[in-house]
Amino acid sequence: MTPRTARSARPAVGQKGRKPTVAQKAKAAADAHQTVARNRRAAHDYFIEDRYEAGLVLTGTEVKALRMGRASLAEAWIEIDRRGEAWLQGAHIPEYLQGTWNNHSPRRKRKLLLHRGELERLASRVQAKGYTVVPLELYFVRGRAKIEIALARGKQDWDKRHALREAQDRREAARAVAEVRRRGGG
Repeated sequence: MTPRTARSARPAVGQKGRKPTVAQKAKAAADAHQTVARNRRAAHDYFIEDRYEAGLVLTGTEVKALRMGRASLAEAWIEIDRRGEAWLQGAHIPEYLQGTWNNHSPRRKRKLLLHRGELERLASRVQAKGYTVVPLELYFVRGRAKIEIALARGKQDWDKRHALREAQDRREAARAVAEVRRRGGG
């Protein structure tokens, strides 16, 4: 067998039987969904009806601060203006530590990138009584900053208490089942 045919008989890089290269591992990690911040309070305060993924218009220092995992959606909300544009307001992205005089304002409003049809659908539902748009999660997908937003209806206090009671009942039931299995009864 000649050296040329021996080389061509090897499987190509990334095929079955070969270990992935460092570059392939890095690409797979970059393609992964990397969560930066979650708004856990939204599920407690609102009934989530529709979810949308939107892009964000950010400055360079904002992206660098997000890559460091520093952001908060705790008091953030989405506003749709008269021109039909969606804006993220109240989100806190702290200044980039190595930034210069060119750093961003931590609580500035940031434009959201959505399709026109999605914006029109959101705007018409928000004008209906009781609906609002809330941010749920801020993350990176393939190197791009994205935000998951939701069309939501506010919960009353009794709704919140009812949801907490149901969650507690589910936890207690799961705990009881685990206890029975642990004792060998199931």
